[in-house]
Amino acid sequence: MVTGERAALAIFAALVAATWWRPPHPAEQALHHGLTLIALVALWWVHRRRRLPLGSLVLILVFLALHSVAARWLYSEVPYDEWSRALLGWSVNERLGWTRNNFDRLVHVSYGACLAPVLIRYLVDARGWAPRRAALAAIEVTLSTSALYELLEWGVAMALSPATAEAYNGQQGDLWDPHKDMACALAGALLAAAVTLAARPRPPADAPGDQPAGSRRIRIHR
Repeated sequence: MVTGERAALAIFAALVAATWWRPPHPAEQALHHGLTLIALVALWWVHRRRRLPLGSLVLILVFLALHSVAARWLYSEVPYDEWSRALLGWSVNERLGWTRNNFDRLVHVSYGACLAPVLIRYLVDARGWAPRRAALAAIEVTLSTSALYELLEWGVAMALSPATAEAYNGQQGDLWDPHKDMACALAGALLAAAVTLAARPRPPADAPGDQPAGSRRIRIHR
């Protein structure tokens, strides 16, 4: 394991450990981290089979770090507004006109924004896909897995008491919360895919001598 990978994993591990310091909702936080554990096992398995670029590893850990912070406060209680008042002297919610805790929206946007570039790079570099085709597939995977998560969240909530289900889901009384979460993930994936495609170097134009023999024009000299 190279130095950059060790540093990224060490920072992530330290942050996750910090979120477990005197947790206000330990049982619900552990429930949220069930998916974190699955994601880390899948990341370890993929990384052993094909070493991920450092940038892809960092993007995955950034998303899992945001999820870990959100899990400590059950998404809907993350005190980002108090942090902004203490550090900046003004309220994020007041500036943006928000009436709810929107940290969950940030996490869902980051899901699409972090996953799409990783998938695009893998499909292009490892599978030889055309960049646009890879971008479309990454967007489709982001949206489908986001919908799958919402279905899973619904299934978990059905097995819990109403109060616990509300705390776990963090809907904050919004009946359209699952739809908005999926829309946020889609928006993040679309934006990240557009930036990734724009940032990829364009292949050089084929020189005349590189054209296939069948495509060359025959010039007749008179």
